[in-house]
Amino acid sequence: MKYLVVGYGNIGAKRKAVLGDRCVATADPFNAAADYRTASECPDAWYDAAVLAVPNEPKIELLEYFLEHGKHVLVEKPLIFPEPDVALRLARLAAARGAVWYTSYNFRFEPNVVAMKRHIDDGAIGAVYRARLFYGNGTAGTIAGTWRDTPLGVLEDLASHLIDLTGFVLGKPGTDFVVWARHAHELKGADHCILATADRTVVIEVSFLSWKNRWRLEVIGDRGSLEMDGLTKWGPSRLTIRERQLPSGPPVEREEVASPPDSTWAADVAHFEAQARAGRTSCENDLWISRTVLAAAHAPVEAGR
Repeated sequence: MKYLVVGYGNIGAKRKAVLGDRCVATADPFNAAADYRTASECPDAWYDAAVLAVPNEPKIELLEYFLEHGKHVLVEKPLIFPEPDVALRLARLAAARGAVWYTSYNFRFEPNVVAMKRHIDDGAIGAVYRARLFYGNGTAGTIAGTWRDTPLGVLEDLASHLIDLTGFVLGKPGTDFVVWARHAHELKGADHCILATADRTVVIEVSFLSWKNRWRLEVIGDRGSLEMDGLTKWGPSRLTIRERQLPSGPPVEREEVASPPDSTWAADVAHFEAQARAGRTSCENDLWISRTVLAAAHAPVEAGR
């Protein structure tokens, strides 16, 4: 599959590097190093799919353009639909043109996220009681005043990943969340949030105010627990598997370590191509994440939790 990368910034350059000679061209109106200023300048016959590595505002218009031309589209997360009708209209267009779109949540393909899902699905920790997911970046100072300083803030940037993993890893797609905390200390939009599923079994915390990048997932079951610390884009990622001892006592522990380089981008492209072959869009997941992010940005903070 040949690709046109639209948006030639940091993520676009990363996508081009992963694709290698399968990237036939780049398009970006703000980067003189791109091959074209607009996607329409690139001949249709050159590519089969487009990567949208652009800010959120132009995504829907660009997505519609490529689907209309029968091109598959890999969209950098998140894809926020303000109205469900827009997504359903694009799904009909995709079906009519024989194309798909897939919104990338590349952390699905972190080796230790894959391992966590496998352990949960295999019943290694038994029935899941609760989970806590934390993703923090120390980036508020570099975000303030840039295009990333949006009304949805940390919700669209970081929380969207953890909402996705609530469905992908924990098997709770479509779950509703309530807001336990939402702050805008240094940014226009939220820069720190805590969300919880309506049944209180999953808690998500995201922050641009961590001062040090941090990723920690913890899942507790009736037979043991899983704890993941770190992402391979930052360095070694560690997964601790604990086997509960009954009736009591210290658990039996073992650790799995995943080392750099970050393999998620290549795995993500392979998954996108499998989705294209199967004719499946990510419409349902995008609608759920859109609904959750938009609601969390405006819902009242629940008191007395």
